[in-house]
Amino acid sequence: MPKRILEGEVVSDKGDKTIVVKVERTFLHPVLKKTVRRSKKYHAHDEANACKVGEKVRIVECAPKSKTKTWEVLPVGSAAQA
Repeated sequence: MPKRILEGEVVSDKGDKTIVVKVERTFLHPVLKKTVRRSKKYHAHDEANACKVGEKVRIVECAPKSKTKTWEVLPVGSAAQA
């Protein structure tokens, strides 16, 4: 099964080798037929501590690295592969 890739904004980089990424999604409400925005925060592994707050990053699923971290930051160069 292919790994999911999400794009979002870094909202926290306080942890060592960990960032928090807010990912927004939009969908059509089934009853109201309006576009609704929802967001979710993901903890992602950042090996080099390179990402800073406010940056747009892409994250990919990985094996669990801790209790809450099951995502890791995609290197900028590998974005062309996906």
